[in-house]
Amino acid sequence: MVEMPLYPGLGVLYEYELDVHGVGAVMLTHKWQPSDLLAPHSDIDVRVLIPQSPADWEEWNHRLAAAHAAAVSREGSHRRLLEHPPGFAFTVAEADGRLVSAPELATWSLISGNARDFQRWKSRAQMAPWCEVDERFYRGILQARLGGRYQLAADSTDNVMGDVAAYRRHCVAWHYLAPCWFAAAALATRTRCPGKTAALTQWRPDGLDGYAELFLRHADDGPDAHPRGPRHLLRTAHVALGAAMRRVPDAASTASKGKEHTHTDWVMTAGMLRVRVARWLYYLDPPPGVATEYLIRREAKELRSAARALNALAADATTPAQRLAARMTTLIPTGPTTAGTLRATLSLWHRQKSTVQDFLSHTPR
Repeated sequence: MVEMPLYPGLGVLYEYELDVHGVGAVMLTHKWQPSDLLAPHSDIDVRVLIPQSPADWEEWNHRLAAAHAAAVSREGSHRRLLEHPPGFAFTVAEADGRLVSAPELATWSLISGNARDFQRWKSRAQMAPWCEVDERFYRGILQARLGGRYQLAADSTDNVMGDVAAYRRHCVAWHYLAPCWFAAAALATRTRCPGKTAALTQWRPDGLDGYAELFLRHADDGPDAHPRGPRHLLRTAHVALGAAMRRVPDAASTASKGKEHTHTDWVMTAGMLRVRVARWLYYLDPPPGVATEYLIRREAKELRSAARALNALAADATTPAQRLAARMTTLIPTGPTTAGTLRATLSLWHRQKSTVQDFLSHTPR
């Protein structure tokens, strides 16, 4: 019997566990392209597509957390490969109605589901006019990493099995340089790049070929390879990105924010918050041997982003939807996240279940 490649095999396993636990997914995708998933270091960042909002999002999240834990428990390496539960959940109608952010959707690869629908969504995302959503998406990637914001020490090795030095090189290349190169390429060319490898391969302004090749080959561990140490590679990444950013234009002035952008912001915020409970449940009660303390700390960044988006969506709270966003804003912790923070928020969301259910189920028309 021919063994299935690592990441497609993980996708099959994940689809199975979600089905067994009654999650009701009709399509699974993952962020980035297959060539961007570098074994054994890359984790798989899943997006779940469901036919409609469940009657009880809290109960649905319990199913999702149980399915994820079951998949991780299958093998020790899954602690890293399936580092966290899915990052987003959307309905099919939201994806079909162009409410999922085009630059986000452009990075997706299909795990399971209707390939024709998936390709239609991807094609539309690639062809959509460049707009404010794109500027915010790509510049947000840069702002989160440049200027000393990327810290190699924050890329935990707690769940890494095997060569830790190789993993730290991977972090420099694939968590720092490659996402910034991907964003810079998109902003410089005003096109939605599908992934990290594509950006490093296709966008090579004069003088930057050597850097692009170096970071594409960072995982080369053949007999003739002489890999740089993580700190040396990090210094080189700083220099490379300094040169690359000189090719990125200043923030483009885009048309005033229209209703379609507000609708996209709503769906992206709801899509991220729909899976939060599953993440918190998994982080608070992981399978034996799985470290989640660093993932709990990382939630603070996601929740601050959600709070900013909710405040913008609430605006002056004159419409029912704005008032709903304002109520949801009060349920988002904005300080550092600890296990206690997550437990308290789970309890708060349970007490305010009606508001949470209404917000997560609302799709702008």
